[in-house]
Amino acid sequence: MASESHSPEKSVRQCNPILVEAIKGNAVDNFYRGSYSVVDAHGHVIMAVGDTESPVFPGSGIKPIQALTLCETGAAKAYGLGHANVALACSNHNGDPTHTEIIENWLHKIDCSREDLVCGASDSSSQKGKKGIASSGGAIDSLNDPCSGKHTGFLTVAKHLKHPILGYSRMDHPVQQRVIGTLEQMTGLDLYNAPKALDGSGIPTIGIPLGNISLAMARMANPHDQPEERQAACKRIITAMTMEPYLLAGKGRFTTRVIEALGQSCIIQMGSQGVYCGSLIKRGIGIAIKIDDGSSRAAEAVMMRLLYKLNILTERALGLLLNLLEPPIFSRNGEVIGTVKPAYADLK
Repeated sequence: MASESHSPEKSVRQCNPILVEAIKGNAVDNFYRGSYSVVDAHGHVIMAVGDTESPVFPGSGIKPIQALTLCETGAAKAYGLGHANVALACSNHNGDPTHTEIIENWLHKIDCSREDLVCGASDSSSQKGKKGIASSGGAIDSLNDPCSGKHTGFLTVAKHLKHPILGYSRMDHPVQQRVIGTLEQMTGLDLYNAPKALDGSGIPTIGIPLGNISLAMARMANPHDQPEERQAACKRIITAMTMEPYLLAGKGRFTTRVIEALGQSCIIQMGSQGVYCGSLIKRGIGIAIKIDDGSSRAAEAVMMRLLYKLNILTERALGLLLNLLEPPIFSRNGEVIGTVKPAYADLK
C-alpha cells in the first residue's frame, strides 16, 4: 500500500494479469486484465495481484465511506433518517419507484427538492423503473439517477451544518472537504496531490491506489483506530446496507443478490470503470478490484471468486449465488451462449 500522495506523473500502470475470460464454445471470446487487493484493518496484505499501487478513481465503489459524513456529523440523526435513507446514500439504485419515492420524501424532509440535485437526469436501469416513469408521463429527472441518494446525503449534511447548498458538489465546498478528510483518514493517505476529477454524477473523485482503497474498506468493517463517532457511523452504515440490500441496487442486481444471500457478513458496492469494493464485516477485511477495460461483468466475476476463495460463502449463500461463480453470457433473446470463467490461478 502507498503511504504518500500520488501524482499523475508517477503513475505508470504495469501490465496486469488476465483475471477472467469470456468463453464461447471451446474458445476464448474475450479476456479481462485487472488487479485486486485484499487487506485487513491493520494493513496486513492478504492478497495483492497486479498493480495495486497506481491510483485509480473508485467512483461509487466508496459510497459507504463518503456516507460516513452523513452519520458522524449527526445529520442523519437530526433529520430522523432510517436505514432506508442511509442505504440509499450508499446506493447505485435502479431508479425504481421505491427508490425515487423514498428520496423525494427525504428531500422534502430537509426542505429541498429534486431541482437541488446536480447529479443529472438518468433513465431507470430496470423495467419496473421504466414503467413507473411511463405511468408518470415519461419524465426522466434527477431522482432516477443511480447517485441521487448520495447527492441527497450531501445536501442533508450541508443543511445540518448550515452550509450553503449551492455548489455542494464542488471540490472546495465544506461538505466535500469534509468527505475528502474522511477519505484521507480511512485510506491512510495525504490526498492533496492525488489525481482529481469528477465522477459521472459531478461529485469529486480522487485517484487512490487499490491497496489503500481496500484498507479503507477494511476499516469500515473494523474501525478500531478511528474516532468513536466514526466507529458508530461505520456500524450504522453497515447495518443499513445489510438491512436494505434492495435499495442499494435493485432486483436481480449483483450487489443486492450478494448482500441478500450473505446477510450481516459483507457489504459490496460497484464503482465506475470496472471497480468493485467490499468489506467482510466479521473478519475485518477490505477488498478493492479494478478491471483494466472497465468491465463491470468481469469485476463482478472477480468479486464472486474472491468471496468464494476467502470462505465467506455459506452453504445457503452458495446455493443462492451459484450461477454467479461462472456467470452465464446471454444472447439478446435470453439463450445462454457462453460463460465468464476465472483465468488467474489464484481465482480458480
